[in-house]
Amino acid sequence: MACDENLIKLTACAAVDLLRRGEVTPLDCLDTLETRVAAVDSAVNALPILCFDRAREQARRLMQRPPNERGLLAGLPVPIKDLTDVAGVRTTYGSPIFADFVPEASDILVNTIEAEGGLIYAKSNTPEFGAGGNTFNEVFGATLNPWNTALSAAGSSGGAAVALATGTAWVAQGSDLGGSLRNPASFCGVVGLRPSPGRVASNPGAKIDRLLSVKGPMGRTVEDTALLLDAMTGESPGDPLSLPRTESFLAAARSGWRPARIAFSPDLGITPVDPEVAAICRAAAERFTELGTIVEEAHPDLSEAHDAFQVLRGMTFAVSYAGLLQNHRDKMKPEVIWNIEQGLNYTMADVVRAENQRAALFRRMNAFFDTYDLLLCPATIVAAYPAEERYVSQCAGHTFSNYVEWLAIAYAITLTASPALSLPCGFTRDGRPVGLQTVGRVRAEGRVLAGARALEDILGLHGLTPIEPRVPRTTGHS
Repeated sequence: MACDENLIKLTACAAVDLLRRGEVTPLDCLDTLETRVAAVDSAVNALPILCFDRAREQARRLMQRPPNERGLLAGLPVPIKDLTDVAGVRTTYGSPIFADFVPEASDILVNTIEAEGGLIYAKSNTPEFGAGGNTFNEVFGATLNPWNTALSAAGSSGGAAVALATGTAWVAQGSDLGGSLRNPASFCGVVGLRPSPGRVASNPGAKIDRLLSVKGPMGRTVEDTALLLDAMTGESPGDPLSLPRTESFLAAARSGWRPARIAFSPDLGITPVDPEVAAICRAAAERFTELGTIVEEAHPDLSEAHDAFQVLRGMTFAVSYAGLLQNHRDKMKPEVIWNIEQGLNYTMADVVRAENQRAALFRRMNAFFDTYDLLLCPATIVAAYPAEERYVSQCAGHTFSNYVEWLAIAYAITLTASPALSLPCGFTRDGRPVGLQTVGRVRAEGRVLAGARALEDILGLHGLTPIEPRVPRTTGHS
């Protein structure tokens, strides 16, 4: 097969099949990507750090082995979010404090991907320390939504989602604390999966027993996302929470499993939702009836989610970044400072309350899945908003009290430890993508993927990307 722009239009699974048959080489894939990045990335700023020379060195080493012995990815290139260390590659965490930092060692996750034949060729843009649902920082600027570059790509895995949507990646790695894999997937019309804690091994960082923040895969289709999840999983002695690899999630996605009964909730009982977004998601969820699935409106009691998340998120930021705040306050964005100081001001009584609330949320969600196979709801409460707005301040007549409250429909699920996937499910009247959140019982990623795969077929919305960035005639962005 000739190496041209048509290659990037293939699914990741199809590209890997060609790599395994030797019809395309890893170097062909890198050449295609480099050409594509040069053509479109300046309009969206998804991949501000490139390392094609390093990737080609990896490719040449990989190509010394037979094509069918090159791992699950077989030489497929993968961009890494700029919160995750890649040895010898500039890694900024979106912060001026680390603008010129080059780590000597890679994160466990990077080593896992490379061991499965993934080629790291770029770092994707992220907000500072991954804080906030809009991808901008003082090091590289803003990442823009390719469906309309006047709009936000969401965050914090905004660069990863935009790379997928513009054809500068087949799959992409991201991370998720309050929706950072799901929110940009929803805004950009791609798939993002937040796995269960421990499913993907990575460096623990300052908070070794973290359960809120996980790393996970993104793709243009459910199967592509499952393929990357397979290449990311596996137990590691460097991560005490990591789980062994026990199944193929790609095989699970392709298994043909169908849910017998699902629940849909427009708001999880805890947040306002834009009426048009809620209607699009409801219509998509009801399509499950075409498979004989019973669809009912229901959700577990998640009423403590706001309080628990604010406390536990604040504690995470305090543990991770309080030391930096002492010496680099002038280089931190105000939202990060607020999160750190909020965490430092909580008392042990606050932490005890939040941990008890999280345990109650988990128990209720776990019991909920005794009745329902899946829970569906919007992945985000709005479609993409103007890029210059730092966050969503209002929705459906409600004014939010802080910059993360608009993400409650995602962070409530985070607290339950459930795997959750954002699936493209429709467009607003003015052409903005909307994502449907598909939630399953803890460690049931296989069912989440299979259910999403079934609905993806019914909706027929996959294959709409890659697209050319759509730059409005009147926009303040270059």
